[in-house]
Amino acid sequence: MVKVVRASQAEIEAAVDALRDGELVAFPTETVYGLGANASNPAAVRKVFELKGRPPSHPVIVHIDQPRYLKRWVREISPAAAQLAEAFWPGPLTLVLPRAETVHDVVTGGQDSVAVRIPSHPMARQLLDAFGGGIAAPSANRYGRLSPTRAEHVQDEFGDAVKVVLDGGECQSGLESTIVSCLDGAVRLLRPGAVTLSQLRQVVGDVQIGADRSVPRVPGSAAAHYAPATSLIIVPGGDLDRLAESMSEGGQRIAVLAQRLPLKTYQYVTWINAGKRAEAFGHDLYSNLRTLDKAGCAHILVQEVPGDERWDAIRDRLARAAAGGAAGADEGSDVAIGVLP
Repeated sequence: MVKVVRASQAEIEAAVDALRDGELVAFPTETVYGLGANASNPAAVRKVFELKGRPPSHPVIVHIDQPRYLKRWVREISPAAAQLAEAFWPGPLTLVLPRAETVHDVVTGGQDSVAVRIPSHPMARQLLDAFGGGIAAPSANRYGRLSPTRAEHVQDEFGDAVKVVLDGGECQSGLESTIVSCLDGAVRLLRPGAVTLSQLRQVVGDVQIGADRSVPRVPGSAAAHYAPATSLIIVPGGDLDRLAESMSEGGQRIAVLAQRLPLKTYQYVTWINAGKRAEAFGHDLYSNLRTLDKAGCAHILVQEVPGDERWDAIRDRLARAAAGGAAGADEGSDVAIGVLP
């Protein structure tokens, strides 16, 4: 059970003062830690991009406290969007909606849409309530790297560059929010998360899947993303032991993230058994990958996850992490593709 803590009044006041002064604040949500700026202050939001190394064309999510504040950011709310908000807010769902005229291009990546959500984490809600405005907040990590699920992950990433880091313990979900666009009369799932496709369809019926040319760019949609610095390779479960043993011959250290224990002990292999429960695997995914990333290994082998809906968000993040790892692998090597058959 994740222990959720509330911030002291002094901590909240320090965070609100920092936001109003145009500084950055890291705070916990139920998904991952966010790197927040006053969404109404373009200069402050630009600091988020600069610190993360995030391309300016990538939009950020605006976090708000109450549905009634949507009209500050959105020019129209479709019936489907209203139904989804009613069903899943506060919670790990981001809605992409037509932007209001007052929303700055730096928040939307220059697009005519804006991504909005209402988080459920008590500390995030404390902060939003006290601040009284929208907080633009992507994940609190360097662009393309592993998202933070603990306050120490943020501090490891940025040190003293962030004015205030609110420590709310481990994030409950550990994976980024589900993103759904509600534009031009269509409902489309753009990024899987804790709110599943089946749950969405139970509320609004028809839900399309994946991006097309008419769909705006959204956070976390890059092919290579969520990646450790160590190259990551997705491997069928039956091949894990054989590959770990063969790749570690000669003393090369190999890391493994699996859903089971190894068949035997390997001298140069660091092995984490993350179990077979999708919820626990997803909750611990980024923390486990950070641990393996620090182990000084040449590669991280990750056991291929099941194909059912419970694992959709995990499968999505691992595929992008493998693409990110493949970019750094040696050209011509058998691990450069990021996934082994």
